[in-house]
Amino acid sequence: MYPLIYHKNLTTDKWFSYPRHQQLLTIANELNRAQNALLKQDYDNAIHSWERAFELTDLTVGDPKNPNLMKELLRFRELLGEVFTKPDAALNKLLMDTLVKLDPQAYNMLN
Repeated sequence: MYPLIYHKNLTTDKWFSYPRHQQLLTIANELNRAQNALLKQDYDNAIHSWERAFELTDLTVGDPKNPNLMKELLRFRELLGEVFTKPDAALNKLLMDTLVKLDPQAYNMLN
C-alpha cells in the first residue's frame, strides 16, 4: 500500500476493522462531497474529494473480507478515474448510488 496523503492517521488494520457497509458509506460520503462541489462549480474541492475516495477505495480493495467485491470495486475505481479526468455530476451521482448498492446494509441505511 502506498503512503496515504489524506488519511494519514488511518491504518489498514483500523480500516479493515470497519464493517463493509461503513467502508462503502465512507467512500460514498466523499462522492457526495464531490457532488456538492460540482454543483457549486468548485472543481478543486471535487478533485480533493475524489482523491480521498481513491485512497479509501484502494484500502477497501485490499481488505481480506471483501474478496467477492474485488471485481466491482476495481470497476468502480476505473469509473472514478473517468469522472476524475472529466468531471460530470451525473456520472458522479450514478457512481455514488451504485457503490451503495454493493452492500444491502449500506443501501438500507440510505434508503
